[in-house]
Amino acid sequence: MLKRLVLVLLLIAAPVAAAAQLPDFTELVEKQGPAVVNISTTQSARNPLLPQAPNLPEDDPFYEFFRRFIPQPGPREFQPQSLGSGFIISQDGYILTNAHVVETADEINVKLTDKREFKAKVIGADRRTDVALIKIEASGLPAVRFGDPGKLRVGEWVLAIGSPFGFENTVTAGIVSAKGRSLPQENYVPFIQTDVAVNPGNSGGPLFNLRGEVVGINSQIYSKSGGFMGLSFAIPIDVANDIARQLRTTGKVTRGRIGVVIQPLTKELADGFGLARPQGALVNSVEKGGPADKAGVEPGDVIVRFDGKAVASSEDLPRIVGATRPGAKVTMQVWRNKETRDMQVVVAEIQDDRATRQSRRGGKPPAVLPSQYGLALSDLTDAQREELKVTGGVLVENVKGAGQRAGVRRGDVILAINNQDVKSVEQFNQMMGRFDKGSIVALLVRRGSNSLYIPMRVDAG
Repeated sequence: MLKRLVLVLLLIAAPVAAAAQLPDFTELVEKQGPAVVNISTTQSARNPLLPQAPNLPEDDPFYEFFRRFIPQPGPREFQPQSLGSGFIISQDGYILTNAHVVETADEINVKLTDKREFKAKVIGADRRTDVALIKIEASGLPAVRFGDPGKLRVGEWVLAIGSPFGFENTVTAGIVSAKGRSLPQENYVPFIQTDVAVNPGNSGGPLFNLRGEVVGINSQIYSKSGGFMGLSFAIPIDVANDIARQLRTTGKVTRGRIGVVIQPLTKELADGFGLARPQGALVNSVEKGGPADKAGVEPGDVIVRFDGKAVASSEDLPRIVGATRPGAKVTMQVWRNKETRDMQVVVAEIQDDRATRQSRRGGKPPAVLPSQYGLALSDLTDAQREELKVTGGVLVENVKGAGQRAGVRRGDVILAINNQDVKSVEQFNQMMGRFDKGSIVALLVRRGSNSLYIPMRVDAG
């Protein structure tokens, strides 16, 4: 009888003991959940065939005008919506999310857990790290607390809150699977890998540790089906906070560069160079006249330390150099001819790092056109022309009045007026001055990767 009683007590105690070892997320969710927001965006989209003209009915006064330019007008615009997540980092309405959640958005809507909704503006977005900072006009908001991703341990419990498939404030949990992961084409982020269930709509949402501190931004998943498969990746919050700080204070993100092309160092290559283990970044070419060239770096060198930080693999070097302040003079240690040597290198800045909508895009200060056109324009820089693969054009810095009514947007590049190429702001002014007030002109505009014609009536003022 006593043995049976002991057995029964053990059977009861076993699940209780097991349950006691599992974390309780309820208090964390109650306290931190209100700081997580749902983000929906709206943007115009068109057929990517270039160029495009408006799809107008035959009785429209602009129909005959555009028929002469484009015989087959493109399809009408539509307004798709995308869903994502974000989290409040300050009581006055600053919110962190992913750049891919808000890029190309014409309108951003933020919904809080108390059902209040706000229009948000983009303070800045950095494609290289996929971090964006947006702002809503509110005060007294709940804000998250930040943790230290460096203290995360593989196997530690973590929790995500977001809006997968639009289901607001969904909570999922898992563990840290790995740290410092490198992903293809993602050279500047040492991702936190987890097995937390993350799906479309979770992008931009926070990753919490058990202390209720944000340690990352859920950004990507590995999936063959488009859904969760146990491999989720988060941007460490210290990386995101550095980007947010730069966007908020300067409107852009600066990164260092030294002008080398590197490749992974395999065991065979390490043996050939006389290294005890495959550690470091192997230089296979050096930019002529670049910082590394001036410092004396040669092809075949293995960079093993940079500014006091060990370069464990080739993936580490872009992150370390990118995080170094341009203009800084640092010590770089290389392995050459079976010995190490120190070199002094002055870090340069990565050019044309288009970090943000609101940052200045280089070139001359914007030249404001007469008010009847409603456009503030600036000349394109050489780097911008090279990126866009154009020989001319002017950048729309701001728009109102006639330009806004016509559909011109900030960030558009005006390439031509009535099929005559525009090379500069000065030329644009001269060309527009030839038209009578009230007449209609056709602006060929580059918007993102697409081009389209926009009819604009020359305002009578």
